[in-house]
Amino acid sequence: MSIIADYFIICSGESTTQVRAIAEAIEESFSKKGIRPLGIEGLKNSRWVLMDYGDVIIHIFEEETRAYYQLEKLWLDAPAIQIEEKGHN
Repeated sequence: MSIIADYFIICSGESTTQVRAIAEAIEESFSKKGIRPLGIEGLKNSRWVLMDYGDVIIHIFEEETRAYYQLEKLWLDAPAIQIEEKGHN
């Protein structure tokens, strides 16, 4: 559906602190596997962090910011894959 990436991951945190923690956890986990980002933007304010891993683009929003931009609407025709949190039903 896009030449930019094969996957777009969109998630959110309840606060800017949580958004930053999510981004840092992703970067640390990927780094341990030798996967480095092409770029990371938005960490300073942490209302919307974009992590570019080439074929995978990760958007981490503060909940209010996610509701405002409604990024999912840009990809209505794309198949969505729901992922449950670890340890939650």
